[in-house]
Amino acid sequence: MSKTLIRGAKVLGGEPQDVLIDGGVIAEVGTGLSADGVETVVEAGGKVLLPGLVDLHTHLREPGREDSETVLTGTQAAASGGYTNVFAMANTFPVADTAGVVEQVYRLGQEHGYCDVQPIGAVTVGLEGVKLAELGAMHESAAGVTVFSDDGKCVHDAVIMRRALEYVKAFGGVVAQHAQEPRLTEGAQMNEGTVSAELGLGGWPAVAEESIIARDVLLAEHVGSRVHICHLSTAGSVEIIRWAKSRGIDVTAEVTPHHLLLTDEMVRSYNPVYKVNPPLRTEKDVMALREALADGTIDIVATDHAPHPHEDKDCEWAAAAMGMVGLETALSVVQQTMVETGLLSWAGVADRMSVKPAEIGQAHGHGRPVSAGEPANLVLVDADYRGDVDPAGFASRSRNTPYEGRELPGRVTHTWLRGKATLADGKLA
Repeated sequence: MSKTLIRGAKVLGGEPQDVLIDGGVIAEVGTGLSADGVETVVEAGGKVLLPGLVDLHTHLREPGREDSETVLTGTQAAASGGYTNVFAMANTFPVADTAGVVEQVYRLGQEHGYCDVQPIGAVTVGLEGVKLAELGAMHESAAGVTVFSDDGKCVHDAVIMRRALEYVKAFGGVVAQHAQEPRLTEGAQMNEGTVSAELGLGGWPAVAEESIIARDVLLAEHVGSRVHICHLSTAGSVEIIRWAKSRGIDVTAEVTPHHLLLTDEMVRSYNPVYKVNPPLRTEKDVMALREALADGTIDIVATDHAPHPHEDKDCEWAAAAMGMVGLETALSVVQQTMVETGLLSWAGVADRMSVKPAEIGQAHGHGRPVSAGEPANLVLVDADYRGDVDPAGFASRSRNTPYEGRELPGRVTHTWLRGKATLADGKLA
């Protein structure tokens, strides 16, 4: 493999340094490194260099909904956003509830090579919440599944959730819960509050999320297992996670970029691009989520990249599908909400978007330090860039972004997967 010299990059936002990549690993980090024998020199010019990002919550849609996304287009979007590893959710068609389906997704990721793809296995057969899926077989498959989730649906039955937690404990796995009490959200269209009352849309109460989280952290404590909470969205959920961690319960939690920036006030436009699960909440919730991410109560940022074809979003609000694409804008939103507000340093961003998600999902070789001997999974960011979001330039097959025409900071210019450039000068390699 050829050698690459990244010259003058701010590693984790620090002082400019040179980074030499050789044979898929970082060979040397320092200043004034020689370019002798180097095939490619990247003049970083003070851009920020981070470990490649890891997304614990991506919907790649394949198999079954290739009209929305494929493993190829989804991983191209990931590389464009600075990701070197993504975890693919199980709500495909067929559902990823068997060793055969997760191996298919895993091998597609290997074949395309834009980033590593780690399938997430379903907790229950068909996401129906009735019978446990083949958890052990999926773990022992070539995909080596360690994270299990019925995301899109909640594992609402407490007995099933307990059994899943007990089962994955045997091999160090984790159950990632979509916290949504189904009876409390029947007919819900948006966050329950002042805006929903004024618009006459069915309200989605915060307690629907918080009650499931409270139950599941107690179940995790009872069986001594790990639980991960997907897309935290309310201030009350933050307090429950904070309490659980103070008790020593083995719980981790994620927040999406859109829940760090957008509020339910956007729904006044009735634009279905703002329809998402869980719904956009209030400004108070947004501020609580930012503070919790900063202080470590919330462990990671996960995109919940949810692509949909044009016809599923360009319709009346009630009929529209829930979800937003996020892989190609996530880092910019985090820069705006967390870095430029002083809540996180770039080292903190690396921790929340690379190191910790890799630890939670056991993504070996990812989330590693930018130092000699480590795998060259890296992303270079032009943090000084400002520009309007244009979904026409997305690598994703879908365009359902809430940021179209909005100015966001930062732009990923290069992504390397084990030393191979998957994105170079802003273009897919």
